[in-house]
Amino acid sequence: MPSAQDPFYVVKDEIQESIDKVQSSFHQWERISSDPGERAQQTKELLASCESIEWQVDELDKAIAVAARDPSWYGIDHAELEKRRRWTSTARMQVGNVKKVVGAGKEQTGTASASGMRRELMRLPNALETEKSNLYTAHQENDDFVSSESDRQLLLIRQQDEELDELSASVVRIGGVGLTIHEELLAQVYILIKLLTT
Repeated sequence: MPSAQDPFYVVKDEIQESIDKVQSSFHQWERISSDPGERAQQTKELLASCESIEWQVDELDKAIAVAARDPSWYGIDHAELEKRRRWTSTARMQVGNVKKVVGAGKEQTGTASASGMRRELMRLPNALETEKSNLYTAHQENDDFVSSESDRQLLLIRQQDEELDELSASVVRIGGVGLTIHEELLAQVYILIKLLTT
């Protein structure tokens, strides 16, 4: 039976906490309708959070696949593997549903604002102003895209930094263990030499 200290359960709890936060934010997002700026910001944050969780669930799936190659080595049975697979599948589905609704809402918001923009453009007296407005809209869309990509890259960089910190700490621990083993071996060699010379 897997212990509470099993890394799977530690990561699972962290991911579940993130999913709960995303669902809470999603319910807030559903209630925001009057402020398009706030809704757009929350949409961007929700989509970034969903992508982060999906990445974490993918990594957990990879770990499950590794454990499935030799379950006895990891002290788990096939029933436990299936339980873990079901959890990752459910987690992926929960996040996917939120992402789908938020993505559809983003498109609808874009469509609504585009049709509103069209109505506004119909009122403009000349084509030059229309071109300026279209150019501004294109620049705004590009800025939004660059901003969301930048946010996503910052999230990935932050995750990589955390992983590198963990790796560095592991290397330091392993180095410390190696040094201790070396010192123990030297002490034993010294004892053997003393025994052989007496």
